[in-house]
Amino acid sequence: MSRLRLTEIFHSLQGEARSVGWPTVFVRLTGCPLRCGYCDTTYAFKGGDWHEIDDILREVASYKARHVCVTGGEPLAQKDCLTLLRKLCDEGYEVSLETSGSLDVAEVDPRVVKVMDLKTPSSGEMEKNRYSNIEHLSKQDQVKFVIANAEDYQWSCDKMREYRLNERCETLFSPVQGQMPASDLAEWILRDALPVRFQVQLHKYLWGDEPGK
Repeated sequence: MSRLRLTEIFHSLQGEARSVGWPTVFVRLTGCPLRCGYCDTTYAFKGGDWHEIDDILREVASYKARHVCVTGGEPLAQKDCLTLLRKLCDEGYEVSLETSGSLDVAEVDPRVVKVMDLKTPSSGEMEKNRYSNIEHLSKQDQVKFVIANAEDYQWSCDKMREYRLNERCETLFSPVQGQMPASDLAEWILRDALPVRFQVQLHKYLWGDEPGK
């Protein structure tokens, strides 16, 4: 039987990306090879408990939601994550995957919406970006830049143009809460007429940094 190390499963509103606001079941897998400076889920680096994938599917079904988000940590660090994603799609859910972009996404089920970070300079993990992943993105997918300062912003603009991301998928610019004023980032996007979607983390405005929300 396939199994995964799991930090938590919870039901909340999606706070980010295109499905923001939808009631969503979050499946948070344990473990991550990165240590980003602005990470807000460090509690998922270690610990967790092993669960059979069929047990995870049963718990997800108990919430009666259409949307499921598989996140971490870095969910692709566990190879059986691919099996979970496929089975969730087979069950008819609208499935999204939040991934750091440091691991290969080529084998992710094409029905899954990939929300992939490109790590900005302030993350401290910029060298881990796997740019070959961009070739595996489609119009349903999204690339996210988490921005803490003006250097991050300019770097993100440069990468967006270099890889013509707006022609391939949706591009998201998000401020680091507590470091980058959201209004400043919004004004820069408007000033430069960027073809990006501005986003804030809705769940943090509702519940702060409370785990499981």
